This record gives sequence, C-alpha cells and structure tokens, in this order.
Amino acid sequence: IMANEKTLAPEVCGVVAVDKPAGMTSFDVVAKMRRIYGTKKIGHTGTLDPDATGVLVILVGRAAKAAEYLTVGKKHYLATLRLGLTTDTEDTSGKALTESDDIPAEEAVISVANGFVGKYMQTPPMYSALKRGGEKLVDLARRGITVEREPREVEIYSLTAKKLTERDYELDVTCSHGTYIRTLCADIGARLGCGGCMAALRRKENCGFTLDDAKTVEELAEAPMAYLRPIDELFSELPQEKFYEKKLFALKNGVAVPVSGYKNGSRIRLYDDNGFFGLGEVRADDRGICTVKCVKFFVI
Repeated sequence: IMANEKTLAPEVCGVVAVDKPAGMTSFDVVAKMRRIYGTKKIGHTGTLDPDATGVLVILVGRAAKAAEYLTVGKKHYLATLRLGLTTDTEDTSGKALTESDDIPAEEAVISVANGFVGKYMQTPPMYSALKRGGEKLVDLARRGITVEREPREVEIYSLTAKKLTERDYELDVTCSHGTYIRTLCADIGARLGCGGCMAALRRKENCGFTLDDAKTVEELAEAPMAYLRPIDELFSELPQEKFYEKKLFALKNGVAVPVSGYKNGSRIRLYDDNGFFGLGEVRADDRGICTVKCVKFFVI
C-alpha cells in the first residue's frame, strides 16, 4: 500500500432481528440501526405499527438488496382481540366508532375465530402503509379521506383463541405475508355481531427469525457485530448449489447454466468456495431441461 493510499474498513453486511419496543416506529428502528452499524444501507422485511412489538428483521449493507425477495412466507403473531368495540384504525389507539355490551359466549367466539383458518378475502385498512396514487393510505385517512380498497386474498395457516377476560381474547396466529391482524380482529368482531378491534400485537416470527433470535436496540448498541447473521439465513428454506470454474464464471457474468432437479420458477442459493454469493432463479423448458440464472448478487 502506497503511503498516500487510504485503507477502507470492510463493509458491514448481514441480518439482525430486533425486538421492537412499543412506541417506536419501524422507521425509528431503521434510523437507530443506521447509527449503530454506521451505514445508510439499512432495510427491513415488514413494517410493525408503533404500538406493536416483536421481531423486526433488519437488513444491513448489501443484505438490504434481499428485501424484494422476502415478500412471501409465514408470519407468527400473538394478538389481543377486544370485543364490543370498533375504531377507525381497527385497534384501540383509534377513535371509537361503535360500542356494545352484547358479548357472545366463549364457545361462539372460539368457533367464529377458528372459522377464519384458511384463505379469505381481506380488505386492507385505511390506516396502512399501502399506497394509492403515490400517497400512503394512512396519510389520506389522517386527512379524513376514505378510498375504496380492493379485497385481497390472505391465508390464515393456524389460529387459536384463548379467553382472557369477558371482552378480551388472546389470538395466536400464523398467517401469510400481507395479512393485517388489526383487520382480522375487526372481521372476527363483525362476524360475531358485537364488533371488535386489536388491543395488542407482538410478532413472534418473521423470515425464519423468532423472538429467541431477536435482540433489543440497547443490546445491539452494546455489541452490534455479535448478533449480525449471514445473508443466506434469510433464504434458509431454499435448496443450495455450489458452482465451480466455467459454470461459476458464467453465473457471475449473468449467463444461465444447466441444473437439474428443480421446478420452473423455483429459487436456489448459489455458492462458490468462498460461500454464498447470490440468489438464483430456475427456468425449465417444455422438455424439463432446467437452467439457473443469478437474479441477485450479494457479493461484489
């Protein structure tokens, strides 16, 4: 190294699960992670409401490029359903719209809640980060504007309801990406006839990371590198292939190479002698002959 050359510290890169506290927005967490890891390249894999707590997966450095490929997969929540109350936000932070003392019996509540297991058409709430005409629905809602929202299919993989009080039930929910638990609570209350909303929410799992993996903001500030995980853990459910020489050279230059044993459209993790370097997508022709092309590089 010449005397006038500067040496650069290696880029911080990886994945960390934060246990988001109540009262902090997901953007607040991202801002803190930027300071802790000393990089502007920070992303996350799914917004949590300010009052919600639990697993918020943070993507650091080149890992932020994975965000667009993490829009599927199950999520696990623990929520509190409050019966007899509806609000404009579908949770207890909002303005009360209706109230009822006609609370159904426990058996009816559990039966109706169980009836939501499977696929159903859910209308996204106005108080959400979805955009209409380039503007977030929540910003429109705060100005008193309501727009039509198209129902979309979501899936509840499992749901158990446990009575806490006469009005409150704990819901343990595993669901597809894009499911609004606030809206699920409101839909359960509507089907029961008494109305309902969400009183609390804690995300227990997202992108394969659980509460056991999650660290507080304070813990990460104390030892940021100790909890940083490799990028490929985001795709741990995908098969992997290691490549050498000509195939490796071709892949790293954007050329598809032959593989076998995969379905059309499936994704695989790509490795070389140095480890994980990218995410591949498989294409199969009418004869079943497969090739894979790297659709996202994570190593320069």
